[in-house]
Amino acid sequence: MKDQGNLLLAILLSLVILLGFQYFFEAPRMKKEIEKEKYQEKTENSFNQNNLNISDDETEDYLKVDEALEKDKRIKIDAPRLTGSISLKGLKIDDLTLKDYKKSLDKDSDTVTLLRPSQTKGAYFSNFGWIESSPSQSIELPNDKTMWETTDKVLNNNSSIKFNWTNNQNINFQQEISIDENYMFIIKQSVTNNSAENISLSPVAKISRTGTPETLGFFILHEGPIGVINNVLEEINYDELKKNISPIEFSSQGGWFGITDKFWLVTVIPEPNSNVKARYQFYKKNNKEKYQVDYIGAKSEIPPNQTITITNKLYAGAKEVKLLDKYEKQYNISRFDLAIDFGWYYFLTKPFFYLLIFFKNIFGNFGLSIIFVTFLIKLVFYPLSNKSYIAMQRMKDMHPEILRIRETHKDDKTKINQEMMALYKREKINPAAGCLPMLIQIPVFFALYKVLFVSLEMRHAPFYLWIQDLSAADPTTILNLFGLIPWDPHLYLPKFLNLGLWPVIMGLSMYIQQKLNPTPTDPMQAKIFMFLPIFFTFILAPFPAGLVIYWAFNNVLSMGQQILIKKRLEKRNK
Repeated sequence: MKDQGNLLLAILLSLVILLGFQYFFEAPRMKKEIEKEKYQEKTENSFNQNNLNISDDETEDYLKVDEALEKDKRIKIDAPRLTGSISLKGLKIDDLTLKDYKKSLDKDSDTVTLLRPSQTKGAYFSNFGWIESSPSQSIELPNDKTMWETTDKVLNNNSSIKFNWTNNQNINFQQEISIDENYMFIIKQSVTNNSAENISLSPVAKISRTGTPETLGFFILHEGPIGVINNVLEEINYDELKKNISPIEFSSQGGWFGITDKFWLVTVIPEPNSNVKARYQFYKKNNKEKYQVDYIGAKSEIPPNQTITITNKLYAGAKEVKLLDKYEKQYNISRFDLAIDFGWYYFLTKPFFYLLIFFKNIFGNFGLSIIFVTFLIKLVFYPLSNKSYIAMQRMKDMHPEILRIRETHKDDKTKINQEMMALYKREKINPAAGCLPMLIQIPVFFALYKVLFVSLEMRHAPFYLWIQDLSAADPTTILNLFGLIPWDPHLYLPKFLNLGLWPVIMGLSMYIQQKLNPTPTDPMQAKIFMFLPIFFTFILAPFPAGLVIYWAFNNVLSMGQQILIKKRLEKRNK
């Protein structure tokens, strides 16, 4: 009878838990999904009207890139650093390859493809247009199905191409597209009102991306929607955008709005002083995840027989610091260099980048530049490190006395604290003296670490021996004795288990450095510190080799400083 009662109680509790989960978690989630679907269904019509929607001609099935490129008439792009094409249907810049960058170090590796047609997997494109500013108007506007006309065949950096389309009301729309020797497109949009009525229009621009791209997932790097709104950097994660039922909207004077990967950027840029409304949004269509960044410009009144022209820009290419700085000054683009995730220590990170490039040009090797800059930083901070290590060494010398006090008064914590304070006062030791100089240095070393992580210049940059790409993890692994056994564990095991030789060197250097420091008086703290080198070895194993080399060399320099200071103290005490 008791067993039956327990069974009934278990069933009752299970029902309570199940119903509670449905009520408090599942029901709100389903409600949110339904609201999001309703919102997307409601706004999709406005996308169509506003020329901001993703292409209407796409289907649930993906086309191959070659099939999509052959489907529509195109204008070829052949610039010094870009190749690709522009689709005359919708006038979409949707086929773009970076000539200077390859996907891998393989000799036969393909170059990096940045933009893809809307009907392909990983579609990524941008186009520009107009929307009606007055609801009372009924103007036929160009959209993603519009077939534009031109007599030109190839767009290069020495000329521009004009595209024309005239609607049934005899209103002429024109886009003149040009490209420079790098990655900047200039789009001049003109409207000539040949009708008998005043018309009111606003310019629009959009970037559309299909599918959620793979990101590195590291907390120190942002990938996804990005922009500068009223001189303030806004970074929105893909997951964050997915959770929002409605678009995330901003009003801004000038600025830029786009999507960033670790090394590549696509962004639309309005005129610097124009007032625009930017939107970042996620939605689904034909079972495909869509991310869209767009903006609507200020209203323009166009009387009969009058023409207006506005200029927008599209940057689609590599995030090269010097190039972004150049464009920021040339076109007055607000804080354009923040497209590179320099982080909180921007005022340190960016100068470190230029310092690394300076020495890379001298040594001819980015790895040697990393080592030399690390050495220079250690040299600059030597006085602080000297104070820190002297304090730490004195604490280490006092360790036996500290242990004696703890053992003598092990049952009286108050007495231990009193004796310890008396010892510090007698020996004129400040327990925090070793920490403060180190705390001052942490932002500097983190800033250097950050710039190495985000630097495009480290991508595919060789070091020596087996390190042929400083931006990739050490390709060796301890599991096959660093290549002596003909077996590749990378194909079967998680990245963090494949400890390369440099991560092992870094871990050993960290362990030896720890042995030179005074052992923490707290036993639990001492055990935690003992496991830190092992922990960091596994954590840093999948990180770029350049970062691991920096960390290892920094440890070696720190050990050298500690040994030098220790010998000086020993001489002084004789």
